[in-house]
Amino acid sequence: MCLQGASALNNLLGEQHDPSIRAFVIWEPVLPTDLGAPSTATLRRLSDLRVSQYWDKDHLVSRLMGESDRASVVWDYVAVYRPGELWGAAPPKPAYSNVPVVHSINGVKNALRPLVDRKHAEGMGTVQH
Repeated sequence: MCLQGASALNNLLGEQHDPSIRAFVIWEPVLPTDLGAPSTATLRRLSDLRVSQYWDKDHLVSRLMGESDRASVVWDYVAVYRPGELWGAAPPKPAYSNVPVVHSINGVKNALRPLVDRKHAEGMGTVQH
């Protein structure tokens, strides 16, 4: 994720108050300046307590998502997964995904809305299956 994307995601989470929303941010070395794990200042861009941040120096998540060489690194990517989706040998199909993060925030909002609304409706016993 780039720094602008991190700030945009943090702003989005500030607007989305549902405590069940979680964000998993994977930082990885992609640019020549990415010499090590993100600094404390970088990590602070995502201050919401629902965010977990990880340093993936070996691109394990990117490879799981399809990286096969330097040209296919998966980065600055955002995905929204349905509640209860579990990762197996490969990630599940997201409800929404796009790049770059900073330009995908409206798509994330639109993808979250029905998922959060459905969760609340199910909790109230009003969703028909």
